[in-house]
Amino acid sequence: MKKLLLAVMILFFANNFANAQFQTVSGHITTNTTWTNDKIYRMDGFIYVDSNATLTIQPGTIVRGVKLTKGTLIVTRGGKLIADGTVDKPIIFTSDEPAGTRTYGDWGGIILLGNAPINPVGGQATIEGGVNNAAGDGQYGGTNAADNSGIIRYVRIEYGGIPFSANNEINGLTMGGVGSGTIVDYVMVSFNGDDSFEWFGGTVNCKHLIAYKGVDDDFDTDFGYAGKVQFGLAVRDANVADQAGDSNCFESDNDAAGSGATPKTKAIFSNITSIGPKVTSTSVVNAKYNNALRLRRNTTCSAYNSVFMGWPNGVFIEGDSAAKNANSDLLQMSNTIVSACPVPLKKSTVNITFDVTTWFNAAGKKDSVLTENTDVMLNTPFAAVPNCLPMTGSPVLNRASFTNTRLTNSFFDVTSYVGAFGSDNWTATWTNFDPQNANYSELPMTASFTTVVDSFKATFTNKSLNAYTFDWSFGDNTANSTDENPVHTYAA
Repeated sequence: MKKLLLAVMILFFANNFANAQFQTVSGHITTNTTWTNDKIYRMDGFIYVDSNATLTIQPGTIVRGVKLTKGTLIVTRGGKLIADGTVDKPIIFTSDEPAGTRTYGDWGGIILLGNAPINPVGGQATIEGGVNNAAGDGQYGGTNAADNSGIIRYVRIEYGGIPFSANNEINGLTMGGVGSGTIVDYVMVSFNGDDSFEWFGGTVNCKHLIAYKGVDDDFDTDFGYAGKVQFGLAVRDANVADQAGDSNCFESDNDAAGSGATPKTKAIFSNITSIGPKVTSTSVVNAKYNNALRLRRNTTCSAYNSVFMGWPNGVFIEGDSAAKNANSDLLQMSNTIVSACPVPLKKSTVNITFDVTTWFNAAGKKDSVLTENTDVMLNTPFAAVPNCLPMTGSPVLNRASFTNTRLTNSFFDVTSYVGAFGSDNWTATWTNFDPQNANYSELPMTASFTTVVDSFKATFTNKSLNAYTFDWSFGDNTANSTDENPVHTYAA
């Protein structure tokens, strides 16, 4: 007997969103806990994931930080955060304020604290942001380079950076002594009131990071951070900068004193695309904007295979100790493009003989300075939704090199292009470049189901996200079903 299953049409949902159940959380998480994607969570004050506890957050979950109480998530040493979203169901940390009123510093941010090495005296320190308490829950640092603080993947962090006190803000994602056992991949920090990403020592490796229109620095490294970062996009707003200090893409120190404390800050960045505030070399931007790369205070942070566009200053080697490290080939840069920077190369040294232009243009390094951003030939890097894929003939193509021993590591994906993008736009689907207008009071729905067919009988199993009512049309002129998991038998 010939079997024929008619085409099935399934009509889900009267609208695009489902009513949400809100849950307010506060205080300490002392046992393994799961936040589920059928609720919206409101963080009221400082939320601590205590040592030996794991907070798991399901894909698609929305978490909002309360402004009045400086909502912040702090994962203490020995605690874990498993925030493992997916490309179509990212986890969203955002403001508790209504759409249209959200702004920089509406809540705190995410702070990960671990047991990996840092360079302050004694091998431990108190994280900035004012989150420490009598129990020492703001302490970080230790001796375990492979320490594991969990997973942060396909996560958005929006409108954080609330100031705890003057000059004591919380970053979008703060990593203090975080070890290499931790996974940080596909993370977007947008409209943050301080640094988007900051590493205080540690060894964690990160990929696919987006710093979008933050206030202070995009990528800040200090206290002996020795991890690797590949594929980063940083985009700035010409009118918004750090009025209390200055704004840079990279800011890197060994420590605040510029001492020789070990472990040294020796972060390795590759495949970064930085879209600064200057659309052209003559664009007028906020006076607090400074450098694409501010490398100072004895850092040995290095950058490879990257593009830095549209900053007042390009590469700034600041101070004698950083210049000495560059002269000694400890601080490196190669296969990197600087464009549309009125001062592309800058130094400030007193006692060290150092020529930043000679260093940058040394034979074999393939670094270059371009006059305008259009010379880089990216699609629309300054658009509201930036497209930084290179056009045909772009100088970013067929330029990268991974032969440097610092890059011959299984962590790095070997690319032929410099910058964060070749032909794959890895920012698609999971990002949001306009979170101001997003509806974070209701849960987005995703229609999904599986079907098992036995002769003329079809059994449907609902796999949808945040679906509460159902309307199934089976395409054979029979009555619709409102069951969640219907079984339908066809006549032919």
